[in-house]
Amino acid sequence: MDLLNTLVDKGLRRELPTRDEALAVLATSDEELLDVVAAAGKVRRQWFGRRVKLNYLVNLKSGLCPEDCSYCSQRLGSKAEILKYTWIKPDEAEKAAAAGVAGGAKRVCLVASGRGPTDRDVDRVSKTIEAIKGQHEDVEVCACLGLLSEGQAERLRSAGADAYNHNLNTSEATYGDITTTHTYADRVDTVQQAQAAGLSACSGLIAGMGETDADLVDVVFSLRELDPDSVPVNFLIPMEGTPLAKDWHLTPQRCLRILAMVRFVCPDVEVRLAGGREVHLRSMQPLALNLVNSIFLGDYLTSEGQAGQTDLDMIADAGFEVEGAETRTLPGHRSEPSEGCGSHEGGCAPCGDGPRAVPEQAEAQAARTDLVAVRRRGAGTDLAPNA
Repeated sequence: MDLLNTLVDKGLRRELPTRDEALAVLATSDEELLDVVAAAGKVRRQWFGRRVKLNYLVNLKSGLCPEDCSYCSQRLGSKAEILKYTWIKPDEAEKAAAAGVAGGAKRVCLVASGRGPTDRDVDRVSKTIEAIKGQHEDVEVCACLGLLSEGQAERLRSAGADAYNHNLNTSEATYGDITTTHTYADRVDTVQQAQAAGLSACSGLIAGMGETDADLVDVVFSLRELDPDSVPVNFLIPMEGTPLAKDWHLTPQRCLRILAMVRFVCPDVEVRLAGGREVHLRSMQPLALNLVNSIFLGDYLTSEGQAGQTDLDMIADAGFEVEGAETRTLPGHRSEPSEGCGSHEGGCAPCGDGPRAVPEQAEAQAARTDLVAVRRRGAGTDLAPNA
């Protein structure tokens, strides 16, 4: 298949595909799916071998968010029956993080609901980072606290944070349909603030919110331009009590095509299989390891994931290995200055602004509400976490 040969060659050179090529990946048939996975797998193995990085979420503050993000069970007006609690103490967060580290997690992601942190919140998170680093010196800590104000990224970096997560989620053109209480530009600004402060930027997307193929390509191309080190790919978990509860647009095959497209566009970054993998990929999760080099271990913010040991067994059974703390995740060239647009080695060719086809939106799939389990363990509860 000429398309896949072209995309593999470009991925091995870190050259940006055209938008038409990215759209063509999403338009491939189910009969071509294994060929698509095999091609993107070549790119994944070039830059990351067969290593899988494990990440672990700790929800520091759950629910009661004033923002109206339609996909989120913690949003303003959410009727989802999730855990709701205010800030957990640093020692509680450290104990939750310890479970993830014991399970093999190399990075701990500290998340708090809300528009963005106050300066007092930054103090709280700084103490939590210090508590975790005090017990687990080698663990990476990523903060995800919403929109940042001036100077807050620098304070988090000084406290020991290694990274900051703030997802773009969807294309700029459709962002206003998903969220109205802040803008797409606000999100871009926060990622850039984190980068300017020396934090490793983590920014990704949510698929399955009714977007077109063109929207998916647009947000992934925007991420390539923003150049984060990590790109989490979330698949919408349609939680009861949220505006998107009935949005079941994804199939396992479509999820794999989306992941392959992201890998071709972002060949040498940490592509992370994030929320919703159990719900939408189901028994095809191991196949996705040929496309991504990073996953979350255990539970998510407000929903449960599969057992941590099941994740570890899946990685081993698929012929992959857990990335150790002593191993560098990203290829060495990603920390070196480059010329041109910053996305290519040396000089760069035009980045492919060809015409975009807008395929018809896929029909909704049958709702699988039986696959969505609200988190009732770990941070904010008296029950042991899942790791």
